[in-house]
This record gives sequence, structure tokens and C-alpha cells, in this order.
Amino acid sequence: MNFAEIVRFALRGIGANKLRSVLTMLGILIGVAAVILLVAVGNGSAQSISDRIEALGTNTLTVMSTSRGTGGLTPEVAEALDDRVLAPDVASVSPVVSTSATMTYEGAEHEISSFVGTTPGWFTASNFPVESGAAFTADDEAQARRVVVIGQTVAEELFSGVDPVGRQVTVGGALFTITGVLQEKSSSGFQDAGDTAVAPISAVQQVLSGYGALSSILVEARDAGMVDTVQSEITTILNQRAGADTYRIQNASQLLETQTETADTFTTLLGAVAAISLLVGGIGITNIMLVTVTERTREIGIRKALGAPRRVILSQFLIEATLLSVIGGGLGVAAAVIGSRFEIVGVQPVIVPSSVALALGVSVLIGLFFGGLPAARAARLRPIDALRYE
Repeated sequence: MNFAEIVRFALRGIGANKLRSVLTMLGILIGVAAVILLVAVGNGSAQSISDRIEALGTNTLTVMSTSRGTGGLTPEVAEALDDRVLAPDVASVSPVVSTSATMTYEGAEHEISSFVGTTPGWFTASNFPVESGAAFTADDEAQARRVVVIGQTVAEELFSGVDPVGRQVTVGGALFTITGVLQEKSSSGFQDAGDTAVAPISAVQQVLSGYGALSSILVEARDAGMVDTVQSEITTILNQRAGADTYRIQNASQLLETQTETADTFTTLLGAVAAISLLVGGIGITNIMLVTVTERTREIGIRKALGAPRRVILSQFLIEATLLSVIGGGLGVAAAVIGSRFEIVGVQPVIVPSSVALALGVSVLIGLFFGGLPAARAARLRPIDALRYE
């Protein structure tokens, strides 16, 4: 009996008990689909985080204040960082004050989660350009003019169908004129990047935040390769001007690296959890194949009595178990591809070809491994004992 005939016999055996075969394949289908989809969710989450961090600019550093009292990060400290002698690799320094505020336009109100006061250089450093209209100027900042650039979410909430540029809104009881709308930016699951308004820091301090410490300072390096050098340069200045315990520096490159490592660990854990369901599916194959061998004991005895060698009996049941696993795995891949078209817990899954190949390869190995015991049992049967079996 050649290989094609053995495969035909195995397919006939699967077809003889369609419902049982389908239920057995269902276990592998669920396992393979779970592995591919959960790994895809992990990759999608990692991709989303990387996109957001890269959107912030990998050549920037954010100096955060850790001091709750007076002192800490002040405009004077920000000015000190823009020192061409002590920090020659710094491209720009943008002091930032951030608060929440309610913006009102013709009776409509919107609570803005991030109302930022800063300098014009912030738009370039934060990689957040203006899509329509214009950003405010250095003269606007110097004169504390009440002008503001709003994000896409704010524009949609207050100016649906209307061009907001040039219109006046009320913020904190003061009138601000909208000069531009920010370009749309990808958001995290916890914060909407478009729910933002940016105004001159002098105007925001005058109307909303007061003249306390800065929320942060955004420092832009001349290029991404100089970020570590710039961090060293500004650390020296900050230790002299603000004190070592009043700030912490967030490096976008380091943050990206840390988030990538965390996401990889998260993806591995998800894949490991999903692999357990694949193992359960393999145990189901062993169970069903043992039942199949028992039911077909007389058939095995007749074939052995007619001269079928052990290897043929072994191959037939081994191929039958492997086919169950491979067909289930193929259907699992199809289910995963369909499932990846939908968002899962707010994440768009990103299927990686290697996870598909790995899941299919594991399903083949599961068929061979878990089908081995029933196939060996069938091959070891003595013809006389098999023919006597009732």
C-alpha cells in the first residue's frame, strides 16, 4: 500500500464519523485561532504604543517636575537649558504648563483634558503640526495675546461643520481667538491626543494656571543620535539650577525600548496562555483516536491477517490523527484572519506570519505526537486477538 492509498484510507476513516471528527477538529481550531489572535493582539498593542511614542519624536526629552512646592522647574531653569555653551546639542527648549479647562462657544461647552501653555517651538519639537490656520508666534507669546490652536476633537465638539479659525471662544472667563487646528494624531486608549488646546504660555499663566512652577520642559536634540548626549548636558544644568531631587527626565528612545520589551513579554505570555488550549485539543485527538482504534479492532485484525505490515497500520492511524490536526489548524488560521479584521479590547490585531507558521507547525506536531499512542496501539495488535474482539 503506497502513501496515497494510506491517505485515502485515513480520509475515509475521518469521513465515517463526521460529527466526531468535526468536534475533534474544533479543539485544534480554537487553539490555533487563540494563539494567532492573542499574539496578534499583543503585536497590535505594541505597534500602537510604538507609533504613539515615535509620534512624540524620538529626538526629544521631557523634563518632568517632581516637586509639589515652590521652586522646581521654572521659566528661568528652562532658559538655562537653552545654553549654547553648556548644552550645544540642544535644538530647542519649550517650557510647558498644562491644565484642564472648559472652552465655550455660542452656548456649547467642552471640557478640554489638556490645555497646554508653551512657546511656538513646541509644535515642531512635539511633532504636532498645525493642519489649518497657523500656530501662534513668538510675538504673541511675548505680548501674552489670547490666541489658541485647538485639536481635532475640540474642533468637532464645538464647531461641527464650521471652520473654527478666526472665531472667538471663552476659556476661564477670558476670550481667546482660534488661530489654527492641529493635525490629527494617533491616540492612546486612555487619552485622546486631539482633545488638546495650545496657547502662549504667558496667556495661559495669566488666565488659567497662575505663575507657579512649570509642568514640564520639552527639550529637542539636534538629531535622534544625540539624545543621550543632550540628556547628559541638561542633567548637569538641572542639578545646578533646580536640584537633583526636583525633576526626572523622560527619554523618548529609552521609553520606546522599554515599552517594546514590555510588549514582547506581554505577547509571549498571551501566546503561552493560548498554547494551553492547543494542548487540550491535542489530548482530545488522543482520546478520539483511542476510541477509533477500539471500534476498528476487527478491521485491523482482518487487514493484518491479509498481510498488512505494522508500519502500514501505524501510518494509517498516524496520518488520520495528523489530518484531523492539520485541517483543524487550517480552519483555525482562517478564523484568526477573519477575527483580526475587528478590534479586540480596543486594539487592532496585527497578524505576524511567523505566528501563523508556528501555530500550523505545532498543530502538525500535535497530530503526530498525540496520535502516536493510538497508532502504536493499533500496530501492536495481534491478528488473532483483533479478530476475536467483540
